[in-house]
Amino acid sequence: MRIAADQLCVDYNGSVALYDASLTLPAGCICGMVGMNGAGKSTLFKALTGFVRPSRGRIRINGLKVAEAQREQAVAYVPQSEGIDCDFPVSVWDVVMMGRYGSMNLLRIPRQSDRLAVRDALERVELLDLRDRPLSALSGGQRKRAFLARAIAQRASVLLLDEPFNGVDVRTEKLMAELFLQLRSQACSILISTHDLSHVQDFCDVVVLINKTVLAYGETSEVFTAENLSQAFGGLPPDVLRGQTP
Repeated sequence: MRIAADQLCVDYNGSVALYDASLTLPAGCICGMVGMNGAGKSTLFKALTGFVRPSRGRIRINGLKVAEAQREQAVAYVPQSEGIDCDFPVSVWDVVMMGRYGSMNLLRIPRQSDRLAVRDALERVELLDLRDRPLSALSGGQRKRAFLARAIAQRASVLLLDEPFNGVDVRTEKLMAELFLQLRSQACSILISTHDLSHVQDFCDVVVLINKTVLAYGETSEVFTAENLSQAFGGLPPDVLRGQTP
C-alpha cells in the first residue's frame, strides 16, 4: 500500500480534529476525499506530510514512517493556498525547481537531472513557454498549474492535493484531470480533497468520506451513495445533494 493510516487521532490544544481515522490507498489510484468544511480533511493531509503529529495511531507511506518517507521525497503536497508571496520576483522556472530542493545538496545547485525534471513538469502543465515569466504575471489558473508542476517535478509516488480545482478555469481543470490519469498510469497514488462531487464521479477510483473520522472508504461505485454523503455532510437529507450524487 502507498498510504496506510490506522486509528489516527489528531487534536489541537485539547480540541479533537480527527479521531480513529483509518484508510489505505494502493499504488496507481486516484482517491477523492469528501467532507464539509472543518471535517478534518486538511488535518489528515498535515498528518500525512508530518506537519502535525498524531496523538495516537499509525501512518505508513510506502511502508515507511512519515519522517522516513519525507526524507525519501515520497510525498508531494499542494495545499489550497501556497506559502509563496506571489509578488516576490521569482520566475515560474524557479518555483518549479523548488520541488527538487529535497534531492539537492546544501548549496542547492541544480544538476542536469533536476533541470530535466523541471522541464518535463512544465511541459506537462503546458507552461514551458512561460518558464521565465514572474509568478506574479500568471493568471490564477496558470499559477495553480505552476504549483502542480512543482509537485510533479519532485517525482513523488504520493501526491496530496487540497482543493486543486478551486477557482481554476475550465482549461486548467481539464488539463489537471488528464494529468491525474497519466500519473495514475505511472503508479502514482493521488489523494484529492474536493467539494465538487462531480469530480469524484468523473475520475476517482475510490472515495473516502470524512467527518472528524473516516465514515466510509472504498470503491467509488460502492461508497459514493446519497446515504453516505448525507452522513458526511452533517445529516443533510439525500434530496439536498440531488444532482451531485450518482
